[in-house]
Amino acid sequence: MPARLRGLVPLAKNLWWSWAPDGRELFRDLDPDAWERLGHNPRRLLMEVPEPRLAQLAADPIYSERVARLVRAFDEYIENRARWTPPPGCEATADRPVAYFSAEFGIHESLPVYSGGLGMLAGDHLKSASDLGLPMVGVGLLYRQGYFQQRFDRQGWQQEFYTDLDVAHLPLELVMRDGSPVTVKLGIRKRTVTAQVWLARVGRVPLYLLDTNRDDNDDLDRWITGHLYGGDHDTRIVQEVLLGIGGVRMLRALEIVPSVYHMNEGHSAFATLELAREAVSSGLTFEEAAREVRCACVFTTHTPVPAGNDNFTEAQMTAYFEPYWKALGLDKPTFLGIGRRKPEDPMESFGMTPLAIRMSRKVNGVSRRHGQVCQEMWGPLLTAGEESLPKITHVTNGIHHPTWVAPVVRELYARHLGPDWESRADDPEMWRKIDRIPDAELWDTHCRLRRYLVALVRQRSRKARLEIGEPAEHVAAAATLLDPEVLTIGFARRVATYKRWDLLLSDPERIISICNRADRPVQFVFAGKAHPRDNEAKRILQQIFSLKYEPRMIGRAAFLVNYDQYLGRKLVQGTDVWLNMPRPPQEASGTSGQKAALNGVVNCSVLDGWWIEGHDGKNGWTVGSSDGERTTEEEDAMDARSLYDLIEHEIAPLFYERDENGVPRGWVARMKASIRTIAPVFNTHRMVREYAARMYGDRP
Repeated sequence: MPARLRGLVPLAKNLWWSWAPDGRELFRDLDPDAWERLGHNPRRLLMEVPEPRLAQLAADPIYSERVARLVRAFDEYIENRARWTPPPGCEATADRPVAYFSAEFGIHESLPVYSGGLGMLAGDHLKSASDLGLPMVGVGLLYRQGYFQQRFDRQGWQQEFYTDLDVAHLPLELVMRDGSPVTVKLGIRKRTVTAQVWLARVGRVPLYLLDTNRDDNDDLDRWITGHLYGGDHDTRIVQEVLLGIGGVRMLRALEIVPSVYHMNEGHSAFATLELAREAVSSGLTFEEAAREVRCACVFTTHTPVPAGNDNFTEAQMTAYFEPYWKALGLDKPTFLGIGRRKPEDPMESFGMTPLAIRMSRKVNGVSRRHGQVCQEMWGPLLTAGEESLPKITHVTNGIHHPTWVAPVVRELYARHLGPDWESRADDPEMWRKIDRIPDAELWDTHCRLRRYLVALVRQRSRKARLEIGEPAEHVAAAATLLDPEVLTIGFARRVATYKRWDLLLSDPERIISICNRADRPVQFVFAGKAHPRDNEAKRILQQIFSLKYEPRMIGRAAFLVNYDQYLGRKLVQGTDVWLNMPRPPQEASGTSGQKAALNGVVNCSVLDGWWIEGHDGKNGWTVGSSDGERTTEEEDAMDARSLYDLIEHEIAPLFYERDENGVPRGWVARMKASIRTIAPVFNTHRMVREYAARMYGDRP
C-alpha cells in the first residue's frame, strides 16, 4: 500500500466509514467495478485493487487529500469521548456501558447479519450511540450465511439461496486473549457447545457477535449460527439460548459489567434467566434474584403481530431448560409460568415477550400507538400479584441521518443548514432553515436522484432477467424500464400479508389507467423479500412481480430483486412518494418513510405506526379514514379507493403543476414541509437521548 493511502487500512476495519462524509465514495473510487462485484466490502477491495491503480491514486493530489481528510476526521471522532453528558439517573459510563442485545444488526450491506427493519433500527441505534458518545456495547450473532439471497423463476415465484460469508475479509476481528480466541460454553441438546467471539467496530461502539462454526463443535451445532431466521422452531430456540444466555456469558468473559441490559425484541429474553441463575448461585432465592434482574433490564417490543412474538412448547422448554429451572430453585410449572400470560394456564406456550416483560423494570413500544396497543395486548399479564409489572410506554423509532441521506443532499444541507447539521439532527430550529434552500435547487437535486434510481433499476433488471433466462426481447426491454421524468412511487419492505402489498392491485384496470394517463403518468418501484416459509406472502409477491408481463404496464412498474441496505438507500433517496399500506394497528412503527422524508421524498401512508405522530396534513398524504384503530379486511377496498383517488386527483396533479421554469412549487413546498417537520423528531439522536433519559435511567 503506498504511504499516502495507508490510512485506508485502519479505516476499513471500523464501520464508521459507512456513514462518514465521503467514506463510501472514497473506497468506491478506488475501483468502481470491483466495489460492486465485492459487495461494497472495503477490506476485500484493498486486497484486490491492482498495484498500478493504487500507485496512480497515490500520485493524485485530490484523492490523496481526500484520504488524509477522512483519516483526520476518523482520528478526531474516535478520540472525542467527552461530549456525552448522561441525563439524571442514567448510570452508563465507559466502565459500565449499556449492553444492547439484538438478533440482527443492519450496519452496512458488507456485514449482512440483518434481514429488515429490526436490524436497521438496531444498527442506527448503535451509530447514534457512537455519535453521541453514549457508552454501549452490542451483543448479537454472526450468521455463517446471513439472511437468504433472493431470486425468481420465470413464473415470478421467489426462490431462496444461501452463500457462505467470507469472514476473513469482513470488517471483523476474532477476539483473542493470551493467543487464543475468547469463547463461551453452553449446554445445548445435551452437548457442550463452544461459541467464539467476533468484534465489529461501529465507530466508538463495539459490536460483539457469537459464532458456533468451530471445529470442536458437533456438525449440527456448528449450524446454530448458520442462518438468520432460518431453520425450524428448534433452530430458533437454540439461537435464542445462544443470544441471551451466551450473550451474558460472553460479557462476563470479556469482563464487561453493564449498567443496564437492553433487550431489543424478545429474541434475547433468555438473558434474564441467566442473570437470575447467577444471582441464585450467589445465595439469593429466585424471588430475590428476579427483583435484582428487573432492576438491571429494559425491554423494547417491536411488533403487535402474534407471529412476531416467539413462543415455545412445553416439550421444547423441557428439552432445553430442565437443568435450568432446577438451578433457579423452581419447579417446572412455576418456571413455565414465567413465560405465560396466565402463569397457571398449562395449555399456554412459553412466550419470550411475557418473559421479557416480567423480568424488566421498563418496557416500551416503538411508537405512541404501538405502546397503547401493546399495553392492551399484554394486559392479561396483570393478574393477581403482578400489578407491579411495568406499564408499557413508548419511545418512537427514528433513523440515523448520516446513513440514509444521499451524498448530494448531505452537501446541500451542509451549505444551507450549516456544516454541523448532522450533530444537530434533533434541533427543530436548525431544520427551519430548510426554507432557505431555493426551490429550484432542491428540485434539481431531487431530480438527479430520481434519474440515478431509474438507471440503477434498468441495470439491475437487465442482470436479473439474464440470470433467469428470459427471452431476449424482455432483457432488451430493461433498457427502457421506467421514465426518469415521471412521478415515481416507491413501495419497499418485508413482504407480509398485513403489509397489504396486494392492495394496490385490487382494481387492476384503475391502476393501469392511472399509470398511463398521458398528461400525468405514474410509475412504481417495488422491492422486498417474503419469509422462506410464508407461501401466502410469496403469492402476493408473484402478483407484483408479474406486473412486468402486463402489456399496459410495461415500463411503468419495476421490481428490484434481492432487497438489501444498499437498495434501500437508493429507493428512499430517489423516489418521489413513499407508500405504506399496513392494516392498522399492526405496523409497530416503520422507519423507511422517515428515511425517505429526510431526502425530500413525501410520504403517503395509512395512519399507523410513526405516521400518526408524524403527519400534520401538509407534509404528506393520509390514506383512508382510520385513525390508527383496527382495520378489518372489509375496509381494504375502501383504503384502495382512497389510495387511487389520492394518486389520481391530488398527488399526480401537484407533481405535474410546474411554473415557467419547470419547477413544481406546490410539490417542493410539501417536500420542505416534510423535511422541516419529520427530520428533527424521527431520528436516532433524539431516540437514543430519550432511551438514556427514560429507559436507562431511574433504576429502582
